[in-house]
Amino acid sequence: MDDVIAVPDSASAVFGDRLELAVAYAAQLASAGIERGLLGPREVPRIWDRHILNSAVLAELVDEGSVVADVGSGAGLPGIPLAIARPDLEVVLIEPLLRRSDFLTETVAALGLDRVSVLRSRAEDVRPPARFDVVTARAVAPMDRLAGWTLPLLRPGGVLLALKGRSVSEELRDSAASLARMGATSWRVEEAGEGVVDPAARVAVVVAGHRGTAPKQGARQRRTSR
Repeated sequence: MDDVIAVPDSASAVFGDRLELAVAYAAQLASAGIERGLLGPREVPRIWDRHILNSAVLAELVDEGSVVADVGSGAGLPGIPLAIARPDLEVVLIEPLLRRSDFLTETVAALGLDRVSVLRSRAEDVRPPARFDVVTARAVAPMDRLAGWTLPLLRPGGVLLALKGRSVSEELRDSAASLARMGATSWRVEEAGEGVVDPAARVAVVVAGHRGTAPKQGARQRRTSR
């Protein structure tokens, strides 16, 4: 627990006056999250940098007032840190497993996150009354499978933000044909959290369109760093 209490200086810049909520969430991950097997015990020293801050920096890529779905939310990553950092967002945590969805429900209630809800479901089974502005995902599935589950949840022009590793550019390139077939209009890699997390978070950004919409010229190679 001492490692969790040692809050990085950068956390203040990310969470501002809601830092106490982030600290409470870190404590929840390090206790109930470990006890229920949502995180491994070796992750405790890395809860801030690898998990909470790495998730929260997605806020740089989300427009104000967006309605966000976090698919395969697990322990609430990246959805809960994002919701703490950005109280203007409405966030739905989508998780199919009972023990994880129970943890999410308890955590959201304990933190008083009144703009966050939990939906126990597989992403591919969700039929929202209105489609989302943004879908987030972290370590859920390979890009082509993830896009198949999530692009139908997005309004035209909505974005999938998938936290990925070093091979994200290659993964997007290899999935280009599938993304185009599923109606994505563009895809690229962005970096978020420069100066907050090291290395910066690498995010696959996939823009949804109508099925059959042709991707923008050059979309398969475009990459933006921040």
